[in-house]
Amino acid sequence: MSQTTAPETLADWLRLTLVPGIGGGTQRKLLAAFGLPDTVFSAGYGSLRAIVGDKAARRLLDADNGAAIAAAMAWAREPGRRIVTLADPAYPRALLEIPDPPTLLYILGRVELLDRPTLSIVGSRNPTPQGVSNAEQFARALSEAGWVIASGMALGIDAAAHRGALAARGDTIAFVGTGIDRVYPARNRDLAHEIHAKGAIVSEFPLGTPAVAANFPRRNRLISGIARGVLVVEAAVESGSLITARLAGEQGREVFAIPGSIHAPQSRGCHRLIKEGAKLVETAQDILDELRWAAPAPAAPPEGTPEPGKADEGAEILPLMGYDPCGLDELVSRSGLAADALSVILLRLELEGRVASLPGGRYQRLE
Repeated sequence: MSQTTAPETLADWLRLTLVPGIGGGTQRKLLAAFGLPDTVFSAGYGSLRAIVGDKAARRLLDADNGAAIAAAMAWAREPGRRIVTLADPAYPRALLEIPDPPTLLYILGRVELLDRPTLSIVGSRNPTPQGVSNAEQFARALSEAGWVIASGMALGIDAAAHRGALAARGDTIAFVGTGIDRVYPARNRDLAHEIHAKGAIVSEFPLGTPAVAANFPRRNRLISGIARGVLVVEAAVESGSLITARLAGEQGREVFAIPGSIHAPQSRGCHRLIKEGAKLVETAQDILDELRWAAPAPAAPPEGTPEPGKADEGAEILPLMGYDPCGLDELVSRSGLAADALSVILLRLELEGRVASLPGGRYQRLE
């Protein structure tokens, strides 16, 4: 069996965590009172009731979860899969420091990543092109500097952060809010396969758990808890990323935020965090300096960057664009170029990944 916990002992841990209505707080209370799970279940009704009350005691003794235990044990026997319990030496030390560590973790991929220096990157599910680019570039630079990048495998900034890390060293952890045998959202299936192959996917939820809204804030405490710091790239004022940032502060982790346009709703959450004391960052080096980490090796210039001495029409257009979205007519006015000539330059810049085309005929600078 691929886990270090003995099979018979693991079955007891699974039995405890698979009792309906017995959450993590109750599980930890029982473990504190009785020790290991086998002792919990060998205790009588009276002893259990004294610790967790009548209803929970009856649930513990009456639960019939043998099929679910067998399914989880079979899942863990496959290569590259692991179930790690609170008593397992492989349990990540960083999560032992948070107030509510999961009783066990289902892990796909490289378990050792969970004890490496980690930086979490989170943000909007509906980011701007600049936000996506920022997340990928920060993740790549931090990964190249030796950090594991953690996030939640959601659409938008989370996915961009994972992609940035995968493009560098591949050291990335995805904490998911479903059972580990499910991929949510389905559009990230290919990304999930790549993370599994190169990094790790982690869940505290039983196999088969669907995407339930209440599970994602619980997932967020693990994204913050595993890390030495959390970087928020873009977030609206009601974003779940702000929950992750708040949890990070409560857990004693550093909170970083990238400022953005005062006109962009996706920047307002970051601006609020900065007002509340999050550290404003403009480069990955700002984070490395704050965390007192060695500087990353110089990165190769992005693909499409003109060679020194080579003519670059974009060098004249990009400064005129600023950093907010702008339309073609506005750029014609700023540059003095004809619309058709400007369109050709913008198309080339878009193909080079230096400019993004937005709905409504607008463009946004990425470089």
